[in-house]
Amino acid sequence: MTNIRLMIADDHKLFREGIKALLAVTDDIEIIGEAEDGDSVLQQARELEPDVILMDINMPGLNGIRATEQILEKQPQTRIIMLTMIEDDASIFHAMRAGARGYLLKGADPQEVLSVIRAVAEGQALFGPAIAARLMNYFKELSAKPAVSGTPFPELTERELEILRLISQGLNNQEIARKLFLSPKTIRNHITNIFSKLQVADRAQAIVRAREAGLH
Repeated sequence: MTNIRLMIADDHKLFREGIKALLAVTDDIEIIGEAEDGDSVLQQARELEPDVILMDINMPGLNGIRATEQILEKQPQTRIIMLTMIEDDASIFHAMRAGARGYLLKGADPQEVLSVIRAVAEGQALFGPAIAARLMNYFKELSAKPAVSGTPFPELTERELEILRLISQGLNNQEIARKLFLSPKTIRNHITNIFSKLQVADRAQAIVRAREAGLH
């Protein structure tokens, strides 16, 4: 089994020690570095090339969201999980836009933390049950608002816009293919184009963009 090479970026030593103690009992996660501030995490990310970084949002100097943006600009293969006490919706969506692949509250159950690290390392986007509930509430509030005027995302073709709308409704690729009478491969190609044009990394970010534009 290949170990997950993990880095912890948090300015509270006691919290870092707690994470290290949690991960000490695992046999598939290796901690390769620690950072206390945004500048340190940038330097260590370049030198150590971790698979996953646990990133606190509020750190001295460069905050976690800005650090995430800069790391992913140079090392897009790195997966970043926001692990913080902050629970406001704005921080969640800013983290997603920056390219974070996971977001956990610091009070999360230890098994949840391990599950998210492993899932994100495998390429999934996972934001934890508490965060998922907040996203659902946010989307419900958006759906109650009138749609914005004009055509959203003029850079998308009519077909791409239709597929984005279906993605925002929670349909997976197979369901979209059946609904539009297209092949799954065609749907995958369209989704790749959508992500590229909207400059998003995954479905979660695409859904946020679509909902904010009133597309649902």
